[in-house]
Amino acid sequence: MNRSALAARIARLRAGERWLPAEIAMRGLGLLLLFACWHMALLARHMALTPAPHPATPADLAACAAVLVLLTGGITLTMEGPGLLRDVPLPGHFTSTGKRKP
Repeated sequence: MNRSALAARIARLRAGERWLPAEIAMRGLGLLLLFACWHMALLARHMALTPAPHPATPADLAACAAVLVLLTGGITLTMEGPGLLRDVPLPGHFTSTGKRKP
């Protein structure tokens, strides 16, 4: 697929059209992230419980942050898929670049 064809596909996805390969790829990536999240959560639990319960270490906090990132990314991609690329209209006060008049 050349660049112009890819640009056309992305433009159609931004317009809200569905494309089956994008649906499969993005939702599959979401499921993969959820699977990685599950394994990371098991690792974080293991780190917290062995040795005996202890105050959180930087490694424990990093594992929990990874769980959070993987979970939110996985849920977002699984639920929305290529809908994440869709253009969303914004109200005028979000898009104006000029200064406000007093």
